Amino acid sequence: MEYKAFRGIVPACLLPFNKDYSIDEASYRNHLEWLVGIKGVGAITINGHAAEGSSLNKEERLQSIRIAVNQVKGRVPIICGIMQDGTLNAIEEAKAARDEGVDGLLIFPSCEFTSGGGTVHPDMVFKHYEAIAEAVSLPMVAFSYASSSDLNYPVSTFVRLCRDIDNVVSIKDASYDIIFYETLYREIKKLNKDVTMLSSFSKTMLASFAVGADGLLSGNGSIIPEFQVALFEAVNRGDLKKAREIADFIWPMVSACYSSPFTDMHNRMKYVACKLGRIATDTARMPLLPLNELEKKRLDEAIIALGMGKEPCQVE
Repeated sequence: MEYKAFRGIVPACLLPFNKDYSIDEASYRNHLEWLVGIKGVGAITINGHAAEGSSLNKEERLQSIRIAVNQVKGRVPIICGIMQDGTLNAIEEAKAARDEGVDGLLIFPSCEFTSGGGTVHPDMVFKHYEAIAEAVSLPMVAFSYASSSDLNYPVSTFVRLCRDIDNVVSIKDASYDIIFYETLYREIKKLNKDVTMLSSFSKTMLASFAVGADGLLSGNGSIIPEFQVALFEAVNRGDLKKAREIADFIWPMVSACYSSPFTDMHNRMKYVACKLGRIATDTARMPLLPLNELEKKRLDEAIIALGMGKEPCQVE
């Protein structure tokens, strides 16, 4: 079977919570609707890191899917994150997501691949993907973790996944290593198959787009997708001057969201979305912690720098 690859700017959607930590359906629908309305958004990813997917129980993950599918109504594809460690559990969740109507799957690395498992035993990774692909006929995005992480796979493993498993049609590269990125990009483009590279270099979009990209899959797409679209389009038409201007313009927000500690990135994005009135609260689930006042001040300054809050945001 031939599967269609994903392209364009793909926001990793935040999942709003009420103050009692239940899913805030009204805010979630509002946020999804806003994302769908951004021209250039090619798909939306749910139940990933940005949605605090690892903190959701089984019923909440299904609830999130049902709301998203119902709200988006096929206007753009919905990619569902599969964050299960065990292969059988991942298959079960992938089947449930398929049955609820999602259009694709983002396969997160299993923690079983740590301590060198994914490198020393590449068959562990391949068999994991292969089993999911055989069980569920949906296009799949392979997740490339930071090159410094035990959960990153070698370029050869990604090439094998894309070449030998029909369902694997896109890569989300969050390696944060431009040499790894370019090597992987060049290798997958040699394949006799349409495989797309979705950068996740949120702090260095311009660099990855300049190497070559078919889009971006990023949590910051929940905050500044219109600017990401503008940057992507500027690079694709060869307008480096404009691309640099956009990259400079969004830098205060990008650097504020992705500052150290990196683990707080989605807390920060929720704060921004709340300040802009897109979601009702910036509540995040433990073990994530509320932002301190210094963090909030920096994000407030970034909002002002981008002229956000004057909906819709305009990109010249």
